[in-house]
Amino acid sequence: MSVKIRYFLGLAILAWSHYSQGSEFVLAATDSTTSTVPSSYAVPGAFPTSLYSHYYNNPTATSAQPQPVISDPVTHETFPFSLTDPDNIPQYDTVDPHPLPPKASSQQLLQQAVAQIKSIAVNPMFSTCARCQASLEVAKFLALAAPEQGTNLALTLCEYFDYSSSCEKSYGPLVMGPILTQVVSFADVGGYDGQSICSEFLGLCPAPTTTALNLTGWFAKPKPNPLPPPKQPSGQLLKVLHLSDLHIDPRYANGAEANCTSGLCCRDNAYNSLSPQTPLVPAPRYGSFLCDAPYSLITSVLEAIPPLTGTESTGFDFTLFTGDMLAHDPDNQQSRALNEYSEVVLYDLFKRMLGPGPTYATLGNHDTCLPDLASPLSLGGPLGQQFSWLYDHVTALWEQKGWLPEASVEFSRAHYAAYMVKRADGLRVISLDTNLWYRSNYFNYINSSEPDVSGILRFLTDELQDAEDAGDRVWIIGHVVSGWDGSNSLPNPTNLFYQIVDRFSPHVIANIFWGHTHEDQLSIFYANNGTNMSAETAQAVSWTGPSVTPLTNLNSGFRVYEVDSATFEVVEAYTWKSYVNDYPALDSQTQFGPTFEYEYSTREAYGGNITWGATDPLNATWWHLVTEQMEVNPTLMQTFNSYQGKGSILTPSCTGECIPARICYIRSGSASIAKQNCVSGYGSVQ
Repeated sequence: MSVKIRYFLGLAILAWSHYSQGSEFVLAATDSTTSTVPSSYAVPGAFPTSLYSHYYNNPTATSAQPQPVISDPVTHETFPFSLTDPDNIPQYDTVDPHPLPPKASSQQLLQQAVAQIKSIAVNPMFSTCARCQASLEVAKFLALAAPEQGTNLALTLCEYFDYSSSCEKSYGPLVMGPILTQVVSFADVGGYDGQSICSEFLGLCPAPTTTALNLTGWFAKPKPNPLPPPKQPSGQLLKVLHLSDLHIDPRYANGAEANCTSGLCCRDNAYNSLSPQTPLVPAPRYGSFLCDAPYSLITSVLEAIPPLTGTESTGFDFTLFTGDMLAHDPDNQQSRALNEYSEVVLYDLFKRMLGPGPTYATLGNHDTCLPDLASPLSLGGPLGQQFSWLYDHVTALWEQKGWLPEASVEFSRAHYAAYMVKRADGLRVISLDTNLWYRSNYFNYINSSEPDVSGILRFLTDELQDAEDAGDRVWIIGHVVSGWDGSNSLPNPTNLFYQIVDRFSPHVIANIFWGHTHEDQLSIFYANNGTNMSAETAQAVSWTGPSVTPLTNLNSGFRVYEVDSATFEVVEAYTWKSYVNDYPALDSQTQFGPTFEYEYSTREAYGGNITWGATDPLNATWWHLVTEQMEVNPTLMQTFNSYQGKGSILTPSCTGECIPARICYIRSGSASIAKQNCVSGYGSVQ
């Protein structure tokens, strides 16, 4: 309402309040004169049709509002009746919609993504976890809209947040940049996946809880009750060699810095910051504590094994190799060719130096390029098959050596180099690619709330069911431990693995074997997810083999099992070691190489106070009794601690809180149980 109209109305109201009489009132005029007006006025009932010259309807009708024809004096266009038709009100203005912003170029998307993540990082309304996941959401949409910019985003953020001193070497286009782009494009970064990524790799979120398992329909049959009668021992023993984590380093440089302050030592480019030009500790030709194994150490251990184990003329019944062939090269020095080179060299040496028995191998996290990675087939297309070159090559080598039958070969090529072999003696060996539950495998953070994205545990379950139906016993081999202190494997897949072991133990699964930690360890699996841990509920045990590589601060070692040929239970286990601190003295002469010596008998080392038959197996029950002895006799844990590092002079002691923590690790067959029950921080002696 205009100011002038409000002014005149105000005058009229004032006049009414003071002068109204009867049916008329006096309206004061601006020129000081007065006039008399009626107090009410009845408007004529007919619409004033003269207001408009044309109408879309009959303006005198009482059943509808008049619809005059209106023309725009600016555009000289007549508004159509459809615009105001009360019976057909138009929906959405398709003639004149609001414009969209111009499509951003790939470079503009990158710039905006960086800007948004920088803003999120300083937004005080967000928690650190929310900032991390919100930033991943930005990265996800950039990866989907402009995947070619994913690596540039990773590099920019690495430099901005100072994640690394060598961002290009870590996140460039030939290293982790494309991997991170794939992962954020597929992962639910706003949910469980994102929280897991932010927890594991950045420490900005609490670790998500283990997802509740729904095992409905997972097992084809319930666990037999009662269990079938156990197989009776034959009294005849098989000899089985366990090698793990060789990490051959063909780029090892004698005389290079063995005490470097960063990266892998014993390389020409390695140095100690206190003496960049001159090595403080020249690399011995047989290896050192901060270095991977040179050719000389690899051939030495393989040469020492037959005479030490009495297998010079017979060889072993079979050998287990629980993974990790390649050295710990940084990502920018890795290649498919180096991967295949190491496979060819080591499997050839096994075949020629260990005798005719087959080697059953499994892939480690350092047996792929880039290290740690394995993508699930469920990604589909080239992304799901991006590591098929590895599975094809390694499987072909196993076949060429005569270690796998044709049926196992075909499955291995198509399923992550996993396989089942049924030996002539009746034992089934199942090899798993445990990179598919490894914490450092970025691909495991796609649908990470699901326990078996890859399908590898479905394969295991089906093979165990077949073995149960046939009355066969099974050994499971893999690389990354499923439990111990819970620092290496993801909780959801290892939780499912634990339930599978529970279902098929002790009557089907005889033993489980891992590598990866480089240390001499083991874990016990109990019934009912370990809710009651006792000698009566102990069902299976996993043995972690000592490494050949000294990295880090360890001696070099290997193990031999004596196994009953009918039950396939381990009756005795012997471990050998070589003192790495003696290696410098072996330089400048060729008469003597490294000495490998007998370290211990498992039965003698731990069973002195346990009532147990001389030929009874070193099974889960026996090992639980060992842990009970450790609880009352701390010196037994000191013995275990020393053997864990293979007697290295650099192995720290385990006292106080460490003792119950280690016992807890031994009793933890899955990461979820370890995280739930155990104090962290005492898992390694390195």
